[in-house]
Amino acid sequence: MVRVKKGQQKQKKHKKWLKLAKGYKWGRKSRFKLAKQAVMKAWQHAYRDRRRKKRDMRRLWNIKINAAARQHDLPYSKFIYGLREADIKIDRKILADLGENHPDVFEKIVEKAKEHIE
Repeated sequence: MVRVKKGQQKQKKHKKWLKLAKGYKWGRKSRFKLAKQAVMKAWQHAYRDRRRKKRDMRRLWNIKINAAARQHDLPYSKFIYGLREADIKIDRKILADLGENHPDVFEKIVEKAKEHIE
């Protein structure tokens, strides 16, 4: 009986992992074991950072809103409280964009928020 060593399948599998590791430095692009480890680690980072990106963006928006609101003598926390009291439902992404690119519109929103604080 002929001995089967899975040469073709193994070669195919190795080729697949090496293709995924294309562009990596040193032996991680050409050696199967290192390539597989590098790709698996890259996938872990990608999975984690897809979630972390949402966190980072929200923090950035909060910083931009705070900077824009303080130009009108209103700290971030009081500004958000004023928006809630005024029943203005604009998400932080839009508020950050308005504060950065459309200061005149943002100023009107701040005035509405100020009315409901005092």
